[in-house]
Amino acid sequence: MKPDTAALGRSPAQHKTLPSSATPGVNVDAASLAALEAAARDFHFLSRQPVHSLLSGRHGSRVRGRGLAFEELRPYLPGDDVRTMDWRVTARTGKPHVRVYAEEKERPALVVVDQRINMFFGSRRAMKSVAAAEVAALATWRMVAEGDRVGGVVFGDKEVTALTPQRSQHGVLHLLGELARHNQALRADAPASQGASQLNAALQHALQLARHDYLVIVISDFSGNDAQTRDLMLELRRRNDMLSVLVYDPFLLNLPDSGHLVVSDGELQVELGFGRETLRSAIHRFADDHNAALVEWHNGIGVPLLPVSAAEDTALQLRRLLGYPADASPRRGRA
Repeated sequence: MKPDTAALGRSPAQHKTLPSSATPGVNVDAASLAALEAAARDFHFLSRQPVHSLLSGRHGSRVRGRGLAFEELRPYLPGDDVRTMDWRVTARTGKPHVRVYAEEKERPALVVVDQRINMFFGSRRAMKSVAAAEVAALATWRMVAEGDRVGGVVFGDKEVTALTPQRSQHGVLHLLGELARHNQALRADAPASQGASQLNAALQHALQLARHDYLVIVISDFSGNDAQTRDLMLELRRRNDMLSVLVYDPFLLNLPDSGHLVVSDGELQVELGFGRETLRSAIHRFADDHNAALVEWHNGIGVPLLPVSAAEDTALQLRRLLGYPADASPRRGRA
């Protein structure tokens, strides 16, 4: 699917009027992802997060910002700009002191987005594949608005698409178009995912693109991750700043007391009855152990992990997880 080039130069409000072929909650298209530009406001992937942010504390320093960063406080030297004088320290010590700032360089970004068949599941609001696409679109619009170049690695069960970072709106729409193409290729009768092979292939592409000093955001349910996945993530983190977004569906965490669910891998299927307490308990233990293992896995490699539910509004969750008010209204002017 090619990006809608007619959208170039449109405002966020105009993006909303573009024709959409997406079935809400089931799949996305470039127009529905472009419309998220208006929601990509008032949150940032910066180092100085609010206290209640999941990125604050030990992991906060892993995600850097841009602009002028405070570097040190030192005594005044002849030739220093008096506008950098720290008058409070000067008054307290009785000796002139200045604040020294270092200009941070551009920080290109890369979004790695999982669109495998394991993502094609959802019990409320949207499929995990849709939520992942929404996270990627919101992150892309946000970082482009801040002046960064953004590229992407989108992967399904058979194909990996890698796009070099660009700053233009045309580059954003190209990325969103490729993301929509992968998303619309998902079918309920597709065969089961082939473990971590495609996830690892996507991370290898990311390593080739993000050689150093990138912000790499991996958006996935991390299904089938293995030792190679961990090694690739470690190598990416060693060279760049990293953030993982765990997309999940809350169904296994809130099982009904009755009813049946048919589970299939595309070839075989089995019917599960939730009236049995032993079955519900076993599934709960599996879900809890799986989630705990993913958190421990990310803590072990030093990568912050943001959990995003496919059952809730994606933009509101990102604001909350990054420590910003969920009801913040967009600022006027440049984002």
